[in-house]
Amino acid sequence: MNRTRTLTALTIAACLAGCGETALLNVDQGSGPTPQLPAPRKSLIPTVNVAPAIGWPQGGKPTAAAGTQVVAFADKLDHPRWLYVLPNGDVLVAETNAPPKPEDGKGIRGWFMGKAMQRAGAAVPSANRITLLRDADHDGVAELRTPFIEGLNSPFGMALVGNDLYVADTDRLLRFHYQPGALQIGEKGQPVVELPGGPLNHHWTKNVVASRDGKKLYVTVGSNSNVGENGMDKEQGRAAIWEVDPASGQHRLYATGLRNPNGLAWEPHSGALWTAVNERDEIGSDLVPDYITSVQDGGFYGWPYSYYGQHVDTRVQPQNPQKVAQARVPDYAVGPHTASLGLAFAAPDALPPPFNQGALVGQHGSWNRKPHSGYKVIFVPFNAAGKPSGQPVDLLTGFVDGSGNAMGRPVGVTNDGRGGVLVADDVGNVVWRISRLH
Repeated sequence: MNRTRTLTALTIAACLAGCGETALLNVDQGSGPTPQLPAPRKSLIPTVNVAPAIGWPQGGKPTAAAGTQVVAFADKLDHPRWLYVLPNGDVLVAETNAPPKPEDGKGIRGWFMGKAMQRAGAAVPSANRITLLRDADHDGVAELRTPFIEGLNSPFGMALVGNDLYVADTDRLLRFHYQPGALQIGEKGQPVVELPGGPLNHHWTKNVVASRDGKKLYVTVGSNSNVGENGMDKEQGRAAIWEVDPASGQHRLYATGLRNPNGLAWEPHSGALWTAVNERDEIGSDLVPDYITSVQDGGFYGWPYSYYGQHVDTRVQPQNPQKVAQARVPDYAVGPHTASLGLAFAAPDALPPPFNQGALVGQHGSWNRKPHSGYKVIFVPFNAAGKPSGQPVDLLTGFVDGSGNAMGRPVGVTNDGRGGVLVADDVGNVVWRISRLH
């Protein structure tokens, strides 16, 4: 190995061990309706502080908040990311990961990012499967698991409308016929609409929820870059939430400027659609806070030109002052680089106060903040008008050990309809169930 390659390898090794600047603010200061937004901090080498994925030790589990308890609803899964509960109580879990995307890993930076994601446990092959879990005796542990739909392409979101089960693959929305109580769907899905995918496909996850009347579907499509560095021509239809007519497949952009929206949920009091969004990287450990927000029809939320309203990102060229002027301020920050993915609104009769009125947010955890942020499930209190009303409260913690290793990483969250909350943990390969402490 020549001297240049040796220095490059040593630099990469040092970065993977944790390099770059350190946060000046704590996560709480970057949370809430008015987060602190310090000046950007740029560095030659972006901050990299990966929590190495090691999985749970025998008998290990996360820590539930006072008044609640947590058990493994199902374990030994294959990278469980997203959850959906059917009307009969059966739980669908998407065992999935990124598809091949050869254009997203080119060059030194791409190679470096690939190694960082491998260290974080995010580089395992995708099982491309939805598995059904059944807890027939209602003891909080699934005694039956079976492959429900196989041969998918990095599936993520799921939504049932009548007997139509919609699955969001990374490159298209599919419809399957669901027979209540079925343990398996064998036929191929019917394509409803093609979704942006391809060999770049930087943010690959696609989520879907149905409107209350089932006549419209809302689908998340993340950006193809951090801040448009691959060219805005690669961002057509991306960084957006689509509204899809499932009968015809026709669609429109419902909201745009959302860098990487994942969780989607209807707020029960206001009826508004909310989403959880991952904001941009590489301008410091304190920027930019991820957020949850109500989604306005036709709303533009800044990406890539600005963040949190009119805070201009000077890295983006050419600038677009007209779009910046239109940018909406998100409703609620959930901390910088927390990778907040999961979103659900608490069932009022499930967990004890204060966890009975508000939003549950699954935070997958940072890779480019020092110290780490996220790696937990938080609860955001809401008032009767359907608005956030206080600071976040930890619901499920303890995913990172004392040495900074990630034993688990929470992703999707959902109510199970039986007095519990389910959490998909894609590093621990577990679905956890949180319930009242009896």
